[in-house]
Amino acid sequence: MAEQNNRLKIFLSAAEASGDSHCAGLITALKSRHKNIEFVGVGGPKMAAAGCEVLEETVDQAAMIYKAFSRVAYFIKLIRRIRLFFKTEKFDLVVVCDSPAFNFHVAMAAKKVGIKTVFYVAPQLWAWAEWRIDKLRRYCDKLLCMLPFELEWFSQRGIDTVFVGNPLLDELAGSGDIYKRDYRNFEPKDLQITLLPGSRQAEIESLWQPMQRIAVRLKRKYKTANITAVAVDEKGKEALKSMQVLGFRCKYILGSVTEAAGTADFAIAASGSAALQIAAVGCPMVIMYQSSRILWHLIGRWLIKTKNLSLVNILAEHELVPEFMPYFKSIDPITAKIKQLLDDKDKLTELSSQLVELTRPLTAAVASQKAAQAITEMLTGDEK
Repeated sequence: MAEQNNRLKIFLSAAEASGDSHCAGLITALKSRHKNIEFVGVGGPKMAAAGCEVLEETVDQAAMIYKAFSRVAYFIKLIRRIRLFFKTEKFDLVVVCDSPAFNFHVAMAAKKVGIKTVFYVAPQLWAWAEWRIDKLRRYCDKLLCMLPFELEWFSQRGIDTVFVGNPLLDELAGSGDIYKRDYRNFEPKDLQITLLPGSRQAEIESLWQPMQRIAVRLKRKYKTANITAVAVDEKGKEALKSMQVLGFRCKYILGSVTEAAGTADFAIAASGSAALQIAAVGCPMVIMYQSSRILWHLIGRWLIKTKNLSLVNILAEHELVPEFMPYFKSIDPITAKIKQLLDDKDKLTELSSQLVELTRPLTAAVASQKAAQAITEMLTGDEK
């Protein structure tokens, strides 16, 4: 794209580590297309490193479901600050990334002062709370979705939608079949297991110790197995170490889900977008998510409309990988399922191939560049 003389100013809003990563990649992609863009927003260290003036670091405040109530006061105060900021500063566009409970309010504030908005990551209204589609139509000028089926689902409901893919998979663009595994010569004595307890503090508190206990049990059968745990950053690594259970030993690595899963024979993962990264490198897995038993039976099981809850299985439209969602207390069925899979080399080989094929549409192109293209066309009026 030819260099333009006008100065543009974009506000970005992310409230979780994944959103921080998505926005950082988007900033870099937009800079490659237009040198005169100023980025301001709320988010995390990756956005700041990419060149965004971060007014408030929100990533550490991320919470999930029943633990989110403890953060309500913080986010209400922040939304008020953002509303005032939109009234006093001129922006050409507001991009909100994931975290719809928070970012719907940011988008609403932008629309009230006449700023166009882009939703980067579609809120999962197809899974629950479809009634919010009217709100999305009011506050979203363009929706950049990450799952192929979302393009048709949101377009049919009057939302200007573009499928861009998942930016977490950008490093795997065009990888083809290289990650398909052949387990026929797999030796359990060489077993490599990766644990991915998530990036949110709530996930770590509820899933990390059960994951460790599962790993300890697996080591009883696969005595020479090597265990690796993925932490989002140094702070996350220290949090994991502080909660290490008796008898558990592992190697810690920072950040790279695809690197860790790409060299593993099997993964135990928290539910979330990381599961798609694991799938894209053909690594068999089980997926876990813990919730309040009371809230799940009172509310969750009635609100959620999809048969499966993990993104991998939603995309597959059946339970391709075992999901324990919600997981409450017992690790017995999880451990038993992992052992069953590890003892079936043909099943592991087939599953690896299926996972790579499932995620092929998500790795066909660089998502952050496709998102940047859609936003650039929107800003310059070159939309078709």
